[in-house]
Amino acid sequence: QVQLVESGGGLVQTGGSLRLSCEASGRAVGSYTMGWFRQAPGKEREFVACIRWSGDGVLYANSVKGRFAISRDYAKYTVYLQMDSLTPDDTAVYYCAEHGSRLRVTTLAGEYDDWGQGTQVTVSL
Repeated sequence: QVQLVESGGGLVQTGGSLRLSCEASGRAVGSYTMGWFRQAPGKEREFVACIRWSGDGVLYANSVKGRFAISRDYAKYTVYLQMDSLTPDDTAVYYCAEHGSRLRVTTLAGEYDDWGQGTQVTVSL
């Protein structure tokens, strides 16, 4: 089983940037599709972005398209989420997750098998 550890969250002002990292252990992160999700207080967990194991298939939520970018570093067993032009609506706990497929890219949280503990992102006015 893979262990996923997120880092890079914090407090930032509107318009600022953060880069989240998700380091995998127990299995090479390059093996499967990886996703980022977020959950704001009182709201359902929602899809943010995902990337196929090969790096050539990427999906983004409409709300982050053009502002966020997902990438992966196979040598470091790490997936990143670069977040630019942040707004208070981006405030949430951000989770990375691993899918059981190498090919499928999906927005559905229920299809992801393993999850990290989350990292808090807070965007102030």
